[in-house]
Amino acid sequence: MEPVKVLIAEDEVGIRELMQLFLEKKGYQVILAEDGYEAMDFLAKEQPDLMLLDIEMPGLSGLEVCEKIRLHAKLPILFVSYRKELAYKIQGLEVGGDDYITKPFDFNELEARIRAILRRKGWLAGETDALSMLHFGDFTLNIDAKELLCEGEPVRLFSKEFQLLLLLAQNPNRVWTAEQLYDRVWGCLSEGDVQTVKVHISNLRRKVERNPTKPTYIQTVRGFGYKFVI
Repeated sequence: MEPVKVLIAEDEVGIRELMQLFLEKKGYQVILAEDGYEAMDFLAKEQPDLMLLDIEMPGLSGLEVCEKIRLHAKLPILFVSYRKELAYKIQGLEVGGDDYITKPFDFNELEARIRAILRRKGWLAGETDALSMLHFGDFTLNIDAKELLCEGEPVRLFSKEFQLLLLLAQNPNRVWTAEQLYDRVWGCLSEGDVQTVKVHISNLRRKVERNPTKPTYIQTVRGFGYKFVI
């Protein structure tokens, strides 16, 4: 299988090279563009599978690049920006972006978002990233049926509780901030706040932990966030 070809359009050389280094170590083929005009030149020459596109670049902005691409191509586009305001995220998605991630970001999250976009677009249709069943202790997460079982008996979970538990369980020992969890589960366009994450974590602990005050699975990493331990 040919490596996924990613075009990075980013005017900050340090960020551009760090993304290149990380993605190449993960097996991606990377092409670098330092502004929007160079990105447009590379599109026809290199025919990338996905584009990481900075919104604010001199000359031709990322939004303008995306609009031009959408006139003739369905290339997956992940916007990268320092802008955390909801208005920027909406604008990026409305001009045709597939997702939006804010700097600074965790590089593993960046790759996870890349893979999620490629799966939705059918680029990774031939591979499965996770088993349909995840097991921990007496519990089984049935991904296809979207249910949690304890010794074969269903445990009632609300939709967001299931999504949150699945995200944590699929990434054991990874530390997530409340902001990252909120962005991944509720979405970048949601208008709630990270307190929602804390409430859902508390509810999940009551359902999966023997002692919710001393959790075994969903652990708090003080000063950082949460992690799932199997």
